Amino acid sequence: MTSRVSNFCALATSMAAIMAGPALADDAPAADAADAGPPGFKISGHLEAGITLNPDGPDDRLNFGHLFTDKSNQLLLNQALITAEQPLDPKATDYDFGFRFQAMYGTDSRYTHFLNEFDRSIADRNQFDIVEANVQAHLPWLTEGGVDVKLGQYATPIGFEVIDATANTFYSHSYIFNFGIPLKHTGGYFNAHVSDTLDIYLGGDTGVNTFVGKGDNNSAPAFLGGFGLNGLMDGKLTILALAHIGPENPSDTVGFNADTAVREIGDLVATYKYSDELTLTTELNYIHDDGFEAQAFGIAQYASYTLNDMVTLSVRGELFRDDNGFFVAAFQNPLDFVDTERGLTPKAPPIGGGKTTYGEVTLGAAFKAPIPDPLTLTIRPEVRVDGSLNSTRPYIDSTQSYQVTIGIDAILAF
Repeated sequence: MTSRVSNFCALATSMAAIMAGPALADDAPAADAADAGPPGFKISGHLEAGITLNPDGPDDRLNFGHLFTDKSNQLLLNQALITAEQPLDPKATDYDFGFRFQAMYGTDSRYTHFLNEFDRSIADRNQFDIVEANVQAHLPWLTEGGVDVKLGQYATPIGFEVIDATANTFYSHSYIFNFGIPLKHTGGYFNAHVSDTLDIYLGGDTGVNTFVGKGDNNSAPAFLGGFGLNGLMDGKLTILALAHIGPENPSDTVGFNADTAVREIGDLVATYKYSDELTLTTELNYIHDDGFEAQAFGIAQYASYTLNDMVTLSVRGELFRDDNGFFVAAFQNPLDFVDTERGLTPKAPPIGGGKTTYGEVTLGAAFKAPIPDPLTLTIRPEVRVDGSLNSTRPYIDSTQSYQVTIGIDAILAF
């Protein structure tokens, strides 16, 4: 298992550097921003609402291949999110301490719960969730750059896309985000700043989207670790390669020992700042479940071009292979996803796509409306085409090999 993860990381690092492309020799590094001093306590939040139109009007009203935008032709309150935090000072050289608490209400919460923590308190589409509740510290130990520590409940550091809508490029999410990585953990990890170039990550948790005690669907811990490379190619390229390894299947509901059958997840994100306007990001993903002998792997390529302070254009292209038809699924009712994670019988069985190679291309834009501070309003339209590349028919009530959706959301933040 260890050799499998190390081989993945070595291969992924090489591929990402090649795909990112060469640096421009005549581009000077961007000037350092003025020192604004250490960050202080702050409260922030946003409202996100949107709709994903599906011209084919599936009878099950599902956009297959989506989770957070899975309801076709229906207006959703995706997120009403509030954050209270004391961030760590990124320039700290002595002891520094912080915390982060983040709560959310909306349809996205159907998929982001920690098990046994508000995951069955509301049976409707709009639900409440604790996204993060953790303490943080910068410790001047071990290395010249010190060590950052995070303990508690937190969003996964794995992957490019995140739960917080304001930090994503598109309204809809990739297959990798939906089906290839964890969303949250309960536990802790440290990030050792070995040098200006190298960060080492190491930690442990209760597993994927799990809590402690009855909030864990088995009784075994999981490992998280990897590395980050910063400031490569004249400061234009960063690479983050992380692995998560541990049992993830619910006990007493499978025909094997759920505490010893591990799930291995490896993910690499390479971000290349080609110019002030153009940013290229490559994500490579691999996931394998030993208990069900299932595996999937994917690659996603992003390009974002900033026209001006108000308009950014973006494209995402992705391939995701679900070798055994195990990972990609759609869930018809509000509690079906968490019931499946818990090992309970959902109200309706998940809809699978079979052994499929999925492809998707998304074209989108982000428009920042000119409204008074401290509010910001961002509108993100997109057109997305999903398709099966091996002739299966997972879309439109399992009758078509492709799907076209048109989505738009608005984010009002403060």
